[in-house]
Amino acid sequence: MKGNFVLLIGLVCLASLVSCSEQSNEWNPYYSWESRNSLWFAMVADSARTAIAEAKAQYGDEWEENCQWRMFKSLQRSADFQGPLTDSIVCKINKKGSGTQPANYTDYVLLHYRGWLMPSEYVSEDNTTKVTKYLVFSQTYLGDFNPATAAPIQMYVAGATEGFQTALQQMVEGDEWYIYIPHQLAYKGESSSAIPAYSTLLFLVNVVGIYEDASDIPDWK
Repeated sequence: MKGNFVLLIGLVCLASLVSCSEQSNEWNPYYSWESRNSLWFAMVADSARTAIAEAKAQYGDEWEENCQWRMFKSLQRSADFQGPLTDSIVCKINKKGSGTQPANYTDYVLLHYRGWLMPSEYVSEDNTTKVTKYLVFSQTYLGDFNPATAAPIQMYVAGATEGFQTALQQMVEGDEWYIYIPHQLAYKGESSSAIPAYSTLLFLVNVVGIYEDASDIPDWK
């Protein structure tokens, strides 16, 4: 994973942005959060577009077999109107599955995932230094992923956020993708205890199975 994100770490070092409260020395890792998240997603999208353009130029119609990156416009947005960049998600294929049919809007999916916020500086556990990291906000497994012991969760495609829906409707059984979702296709300006408002979300998703009906899903063993 480290190699995928090296060019993005620099965003957390924007010295011109104020990150400490003027009234205290308390560090705020979410300073200028909306603008930094927008810039981060734009940088990821630029990397994807560059890689896709180079693959098309070199491999022509076979570019998809030679490029890990994909960009997909939300299926809830008009295909006849280009729209802004944030109408799309960015995906990087980590592993290709053996399935042949992607999920439909009304399908159920068994999957594993881990979700991160954009890289930012957080105070170390001993409160002495600041550490740059991707903060995990949600996950279906702990530690390193082991498909033999990690229990997948069931997800109704139509019940997911717009960006997650879009990704699932492009993935087949066995696919493992990194998925970058701008806040416009996630939780927008809403916040929770784990996700600040205006957060671009990064997921690593592994699709275990796709089912037309929840009753078709086998018990996990």
